[in-house]
Amino acid sequence: MLGTLGLWTLLPAAAQVSPSRRTCVFFEAPGVRGSTKTLGEVLDAGPGPPKGIRCLYSHCCFGIWNLTNGRAQVEMQGCRDSDEPGCESLRCDPIPRAHPRPSSTLFTCSCGTDFCNANYSHLLPSGSQEAPGPQEPQATPGGPIWMALLLLGMFLVLLLGSIILALLQRKTCRVQGGSDSEPGSGGDCSEELPELAELRFSQVIQEGGHAVVWAGRLQGEMVAIKAFPPRAMAQFRAERAVYQLLGLQHEHIVRFITAGQGGPGPLPSGPLLVLELYPKGSLCHYLTQYTSDWGSSLRMALSLAEGLAFLHEERWQDGQYKPGIAHRDLSSQNVLIREDRSCAIGDLGLALVLPGLAQPPALAPTQPRGPAAILEAGTQRYMAPELLDKTLDLQDWGTALQRADVYSLALLLWEILSRCSDLRPDHRPPPFQLAYEAELGSNPSACELWALAVEERKRPDIPPTWSCSATDPRGLRELLEDCWDADPEARLTAECVQQRLAALAYPQVASSFPESPQSCPENRPSAPASAALPCRLQQSSCLLSVQQGPGSRSPEPVGATVQVYVNEQLV
Repeated sequence: MLGTLGLWTLLPAAAQVSPSRRTCVFFEAPGVRGSTKTLGEVLDAGPGPPKGIRCLYSHCCFGIWNLTNGRAQVEMQGCRDSDEPGCESLRCDPIPRAHPRPSSTLFTCSCGTDFCNANYSHLLPSGSQEAPGPQEPQATPGGPIWMALLLLGMFLVLLLGSIILALLQRKTCRVQGGSDSEPGSGGDCSEELPELAELRFSQVIQEGGHAVVWAGRLQGEMVAIKAFPPRAMAQFRAERAVYQLLGLQHEHIVRFITAGQGGPGPLPSGPLLVLELYPKGSLCHYLTQYTSDWGSSLRMALSLAEGLAFLHEERWQDGQYKPGIAHRDLSSQNVLIREDRSCAIGDLGLALVLPGLAQPPALAPTQPRGPAAILEAGTQRYMAPELLDKTLDLQDWGTALQRADVYSLALLLWEILSRCSDLRPDHRPPPFQLAYEAELGSNPSACELWALAVEERKRPDIPPTWSCSATDPRGLRELLEDCWDADPEARLTAECVQQRLAALAYPQVASSFPESPQSCPENRPSAPASAALPCRLQQSSCLLSVQQGPGSRSPEPVGATVQVYVNEQLV
């Protein structure tokens, strides 16, 4: 119906392409939103299209064509971000995917040979069938039925074999761990976890898709126990690998105690992470219950920035190397409140070790493979615009992820400051709301967040009534705006956020701080402690309670419960 699209006469540089890397035709029609240029190395073949692209993350080419009123127009050609089903095809066989308009159909193809996306043989309108040509043999009656039955039988045999193999593997392999395993494998039996015989389980405090969190005791110490099922072995290994990095100990990062295996009572034994338990709960819970004065608010904000700056920093200390780490899931439920009301950053399940100047340690988590792993992120509400619209800089993804963390940090700082009584003329802050909750409600969709934060470039409202005798109110506004800027390259580093907050907290010593935005003083005094002011307890999705034992003491409001949180957000 349509002729062959001939694009094979291209790219003099194609002859020099390495055989180990797939090379595809690269083209993007004017006006097409998004770009796949970062998925490969574009080869310069002279002025004008088409060009070639050498794939970085896959061995698969793709093509997208728009068939409108019988005429085909190429929309995009390039490299895929991963090897997907259909990439094993040797040629481009387009299939209909969408109907942008009643008279238009989008066709896509995937294939796995060099320049295979340059040509297609024909495009069939969706739902149409071509009559066989005079040379084509007619289908034998009943043939399709026998073919379907044969395929169904093969599928059932394969399914039965997979089930038998999984049962045998589950029977022969005890719960295992190992940082050298492939992510998602879950079947590696190369390392046996120690049995934590002295671990005692008290009660469940949170459940999620990948794990159940218990309160318990280990050698007399109250701890949080994150118990994983065998199917979540990959998640357990990834999180354990980050926690076990040397040099990760910091007062504003939750304390990792140990990893092992065990289970409550008659339940089967499974992999466990044992972590510090924080009776004061999460930042979300704390801000829901309490307001704070200027000193307490600055203590929380400054400690939070210190913790993130430490995570991001690549450093050698006392002979130990700590790589830079991107958190990727900062939220007020993943930040815990310490006894002195400073913050500790938790939930390192999605954290990534960043490329650095030094060679990563042998036990460091493996680097992400492909854009999909890099763009994976946690709580949508706190995701940076470049993660919402998938435009994160994949060429320098380490720095880009750090900048995305700073955006999330800005939203947390806004939440903390929104409950500061000294920033209100009447010293009565409104009830706590999460970032963007006033604009989008308690459960916004990804599309709603994209429209607000990316398309409209809106940010949480900074009230004009924010004022405080202890600081310059313009400094707060400038700090937040410099952290959640729509341009990632314009954002501050976490270290400089720490420096700005210290200058707001201690204006009398601000002159001693270096002016360079790339450096911050190593030793900085802590913000003075201040008693938090109780406020009316509100129902919130971030509250979990455990009954307080008799004779115990707590600085929380008089009542029957003490809020117990762990450093994990379960997904």
